[in-house]
Amino acid sequence: MKLHLASLGCARNLVDSETMLGHLIKKGWDITQEPAEADAIIVNTCSFISDAIDESIDTILELAKFKKTGNCKKLLVAGCLPERFREKLAESLPEVDFFLGTGAYDQVAHVLENPPSGCKQICLLPNPEKAAFPETDVPRIRTSDTIAYVKIAEGCSRHCTYCIIPRLRGEKYRSKPTEDILHEARLLVQSGVKELTLVAQDTTDYGKDLFPPSSLAVLLTQLSEISNNIWIRFLYGHPESMDENIIKTIAGHSNICSYFDIPIQHASNRILKKMGRNYSIDDLRRLYHTIRTTVPDAALRTTIITGFPGETEKDFSILMDFIQEIRFDHLGVFTYSDSKDLPSHKLPLPVDWQTANQRQDLLMNQQAVISAANNQAHIDKTYPVLIERRESDTVFAGRTFFQAPEVDGITFVSSRNLKLGDFVKTRIKNAFEYDLSGEPV
Repeated sequence: MKLHLASLGCARNLVDSETMLGHLIKKGWDITQEPAEADAIIVNTCSFISDAIDESIDTILELAKFKKTGNCKKLLVAGCLPERFREKLAESLPEVDFFLGTGAYDQVAHVLENPPSGCKQICLLPNPEKAAFPETDVPRIRTSDTIAYVKIAEGCSRHCTYCIIPRLRGEKYRSKPTEDILHEARLLVQSGVKELTLVAQDTTDYGKDLFPPSSLAVLLTQLSEISNNIWIRFLYGHPESMDENIIKTIAGHSNICSYFDIPIQHASNRILKKMGRNYSIDDLRRLYHTIRTTVPDAALRTTIITGFPGETEKDFSILMDFIQEIRFDHLGVFTYSDSKDLPSHKLPLPVDWQTANQRQDLLMNQQAVISAANNQAHIDKTYPVLIERRESDTVFAGRTFFQAPEVDGITFVSSRNLKLGDFVKTRIKNAFEYDLSGEPV
């Protein structure tokens, strides 16, 4: 039996998709990249913002066509979309045979192979807070040979007013046991992975709920001891829990990337309070000062929301000035995505989408100038580059420690004879808005 899987959304979703594939291969399924050949199709969905919902629905409807034009007998929709819209989604998508929420990934093989007889649709939505972490001994089917995301926690105990994630993944933060993470990491490194990227809703909250308590700093130290020939980085830190122990741990280990992904969402104190973010612009200034003082080569990444209810021109001006002041190496900007099931929906003074989009464009235009200037500073410097793919007969593509997979720019390396997965010392010769290029030394 052949299966095709489409994975949408964030890196955390990708880990779930790779885990599902591992379970299915263990059960004897063959994976195909051609949906027309598949006997079963899975769509692992995202519903974080309206654009993600639209993409999920479009993908489901597109792949549902193969129930008529291909071999597909069973279409399964998993993840955040059924978790958010539940039985209403099943009513509106009669093309789908099975719906699995975020707490039911371990049941995918059983549902496909042993569905209850006489049921037109199956909708499994167990409480994600009660779901067990995946077994680490079942190999994930990775989409990359050189990098792997490692999910270190589930759920979120915070209450940001714009965010649906606690409802989708559990309203209680649950750290994965440290030994399970280390075991998974060792297996990944033994299989050839050269970069481990830790992900969770808030990675910097890791360990506080364990008994005895632990921390991200302790976990990073333990991971760094697995091998000197790997990179370790983490995404999705939080300003409130990015403490000095984490910063000092990064400074003290050469194989932990000096890379700080800390979504701040805004810089106006008034808007931060409305968002449920319990820090101020001065707190952010102190945090970034500590990072740059302790880790001089630190790369900074953040994400911003424009058009949040009540955002005035003054609020936006404060945000623009702060971005110019900090000069992030990498910046993502999203427009506020409203929905009736969000607490922020009830806030007064909504911002029209034209204004939100215009502010997004202004921020990205400003960041393009900052990024280009930051990249110019790398010219004639030498960095290890993790080689990930061949672009042509004479050019390979990879990343430096200050470029995270998928979300940042890349570094092109001119050469005919490089090996994928190797770290190659590269002198930077040219810099662009988001990418770099250089030659091996």
